[in-house]
Amino acid sequence: MVLLSIIAALFVTYAVLIIYYWQSWKSIPLLQPSPSQPSTKISVIVPARNEEANIESLLQSINHQTYPKELFEVIVVNDNSTDNTATIVHQFAFVRLISLKEDAINSYKKKAIEIGIAAATGDLIITTDADCIVKPSWLSVIENFYKKTSSVFIVAPVVIEANSSFVQIFQSLDFMVLQGITGASVYKQVHSLCNGANLAYEKRAFTAVNGFEGIDHIASGDDMLLLYKIHKSFAGRIQYLKSKEVIVSTQAEKTWKAFFNQRIRWASKADKYNDKRIFPVLLLVYLFNLSFLVLFIAGWWNSFYWY
Repeated sequence: MVLLSIIAALFVTYAVLIIYYWQSWKSIPLLQPSPSQPSTKISVIVPARNEEANIESLLQSINHQTYPKELFEVIVVNDNSTDNTATIVHQFAFVRLISLKEDAINSYKKKAIEIGIAAATGDLIITTDADCIVKPSWLSVIENFYKKTSSVFIVAPVVIEANSSFVQIFQSLDFMVLQGITGASVYKQVHSLCNGANLAYEKRAFTAVNGFEGIDHIASGDDMLLLYKIHKSFAGRIQYLKSKEVIVSTQAEKTWKAFFNQRIRWASKADKYNDKRIFPVLLLVYLFNLSFLVLFIAGWWNSFYWY
């Protein structure tokens, strides 16, 4: 009964929260691209560590972009990989490979992105992860939105590709809710939420806030911590891009252990955010979804026990 009471309270609170975010999400206008010729030089930065199983698929999807090839570059930063990541990247002539040689630093991913941006020639930086897949019009739509809105930081959608296993379906649904909250929060300017698998920001904005300086001692946070830094200097110029054409897909964790370890990593940086309104929202979503998992396991165990 105690468990059911807790879940009921979570449900009521969650329902109120989701109704607010759902209404906010629906109010975000779908992008209607303006007729214009691409003109922005883009640098795509991909940090990669031991991604031999994924990097080829990502680079193939980037190679199929409709954006003019002379207007974008792809920089993969090899973060101390011990597998064949670098060998695979070398197969793509349009990709520039840079090796991260620093050791004993707090955040390898931030350093990899920082090195990539330092070498970038583009005005607009777009980041994604090595285990992602992008759509053919990904760069074209982002660039169109960038010019249309004069944004300095663009948050774009990410989805988790799931198979039929319960652990991956759970992750996909959980992540879908978080993405809805992300879009609504950015649009309403109530939280600083984003995902590093699909971000775009001006190189000059990154430079203006001194990049990751001040947050480089934190192992993660290359996305949300940077967003908050830029938000403080460029308030009102953070935008969410709502378009199916820019959705980036990423892979789900394969086991419950890997999933919980991922969430522990995410939670470990919660006290580093200056925007303290984020934590209770994320905690509520996680506890609500977890409660249904507990009920499922309890029901399964009860059936097994009485079999």
